[in-house]
Amino acid sequence: MKKEEQLEILETLRAISREKEIPFEAILDALAHALVIAYKRIPGAAKDARVTIDPESGEIRVYAQEYDNEGRLIREWEDTPENFGRIAAQTAKHQMAQRIRELVREQKFREYAGREGELATGIVRQTDPRFLLLDLGQIEALLPISEQVPGERYEPGMRLRAYIVEVKRASRGPQVKVSRTHPDFVRRLFELEVPEIASGIVEIKAIAREPGQRTKIAVASNDPQKDPVGACVGPRGSRVRAVVNELRGEKVEIVEWSPDPAKLVANALQPAEVRKVEIDEETNTAHVIVPDNQLSQAIGREGQNARLVAKLTGLRIDIKSETQAREAEKSGATEGQVYDAGP
Repeated sequence: MKKEEQLEILETLRAISREKEIPFEAILDALAHALVIAYKRIPGAAKDARVTIDPESGEIRVYAQEYDNEGRLIREWEDTPENFGRIAAQTAKHQMAQRIRELVREQKFREYAGREGELATGIVRQTDPRFLLLDLGQIEALLPISEQVPGERYEPGMRLRAYIVEVKRASRGPQVKVSRTHPDFVRRLFELEVPEIASGIVEIKAIAREPGQRTKIAVASNDPQKDPVGACVGPRGSRVRAVVNELRGEKVEIVEWSPDPAKLVANALQPAEVRKVEIDEETNTAHVIVPDNQLSQAIGREGQNARLVAKLTGLRIDIKSETQAREAEKSGATEGQVYDAGP
């Protein structure tokens, strides 16, 4: 192969490297791999070989190899066929293209493999009863029906945020699975909106969520001068409102975390007033007494509030009104209406 042809090949490889954003060394390796396959198709070629490509001159050399029965290299010699460059260029064309596709897929996989747990923003490209495709730029993400919020509508062309839950290899490239129902989707949204969370001054200790309806988060401050709830709410409610807007109106309640389970339960039941909380460690139950006129608020519609408190605290929540508590004491009953985290 003439020197001009060699340099032309190098320039072509550099162009591919820039276009596909693949390291030039990886492109050279891909071509060398393709040329080994091309060499082995030539009559009389050695069973094993390696190909070197000079990154400066583009000169191609083939080294035939011989191994013993234990797989150790015992002999190597140059065996570059005459006019190999031209013959190989044609023979290796398909192999090179295939290898480039593999490198692109691997590059994309590596780009997203470490991003589980992050937010992604993309454009809705395709909707289907079973899933939605989200265009993230160089790759598409799958939003299955199981990870979609009930009642949310997605239209092609819509910008959408989602939480990356899984990245895995697939035959056509990396497969990215995203979610809008995951509790940590809410966590990441607050990290975007609340600088104190992003910096670690305020910490989200627990999240309980029923997607599309209601979320409770418990927050604590690592700075005694900083109010964690106020930081998350923001000036005139601007920070929490931004999160609620992203969640399409899902109600978000922020409560102060406490290492004391009884106090945490009382905080989590706000704005319902709580008279008393007792923790039974054997049954992992919080026995709660509220004023008679606060019972329905503490329990919530269809038990939702009490259920979220159970998810948030990891405790079974036994709620009684003051009247019910007195009657239970007289009758010897130990539990009233009990709520747990559910499935």
